[in-house]
Amino acid sequence: MSVKIAVIGCGSIAKHRHLPEYAANKHVEIAAVCDIVQERAEEAAATYQAKAYTDYKTLLKDENVDAVSICLPNYLHAPVSVDALNAGKHVLCEKPMATSTEEADQMIEAAKQSGKKLMIGHNQRFVPSHQKARELIASGAIGKIYSFRTTFGHGGPEGWSADGKESWFFKKDEAFIGAMGDLGIHKADLIRYVLQDEMVEVGAFVETSAKADTDVDDNASLILKSANGIIGTLAASWAYTANEDNSTVIYGEKAILRLEDDPTYSLVAQYASGETVKYELGGIQSNDEGGQTTTHVIDHFIESIQNNTTPLIDGEEGKKSLVIILGALESVETKRIYSLEK
Repeated sequence: MSVKIAVIGCGSIAKHRHLPEYAANKHVEIAAVCDIVQERAEEAAATYQAKAYTDYKTLLKDENVDAVSICLPNYLHAPVSVDALNAGKHVLCEKPMATSTEEADQMIEAAKQSGKKLMIGHNQRFVPSHQKARELIASGAIGKIYSFRTTFGHGGPEGWSADGKESWFFKKDEAFIGAMGDLGIHKADLIRYVLQDEMVEVGAFVETSAKADTDVDDNASLILKSANGIIGTLAASWAYTANEDNSTVIYGEKAILRLEDDPTYSLVAQYASGETVKYELGGIQSNDEGGQTTTHVIDHFIESIQNNTTPLIDGEEGKKSLVIILGALESVETKRIYSLEK
């Protein structure tokens, strides 16, 4: 039986990720698409033989759909997710899931009340090198973990977003945060996943230094401490002008793991014994050509609906990663190290 899907928001993430990946999944029927820009909705509808809407509330009321993808500006993630869950639809929401913990809690509660799935689109958990690193750490092969550094940066969303320099990414009332929400949240989620450890403290410097005419951050550096006493840094940037950097390095007692740090080998394990093991695994999701062809997010979402299983990144998981980014903003405001523990 196919899952009937609606995609709300037909910008770049829908066009390049959600819609083609749903179309490639044989268990999916794309029933409807929605965008406030009518031409965008109609173009997507024509491509995927779906019905076009300009008002998502009409879509939720009219259309017989099982699940929705929410591919909207950040400030709309929570309200539209809650409406969709309350309408009895499963929800896959782009990251960051919300702009506050209160909003995240509303989404989690709506999912609980409706009995529907809520998944947040953190695709870095599905990258083979990240999964392999998690396995190696969990097995004890790397020994005690001491430190890490993780970064995600590129030249900025103007080359990617449907609206270019006029994009909502640069408008604080719509984006809420800039590079930290776009990229940093990915790495906050990744480091929790790979280390299987929660972050308990954060300190941050967050700047707008590379982009003109915007009031959202484009460079952020965070210092993090985990429950197990691992310390490390997380950087997010829209100012890596020449190339994307999506790398993570984990420093352990028995080895150093380099993830997505080598152009050929997606994972390099450098052992203290002098041995180096190089893994050629699938590529990472990239905005550049030649990146990973599928994010696996869509397939995982559909599987969780069909098998009635909890998605790998449910609302609770999405919130834990969001809290790190919100804590970084608190640290900047107060000029103090911010405790993430309740």
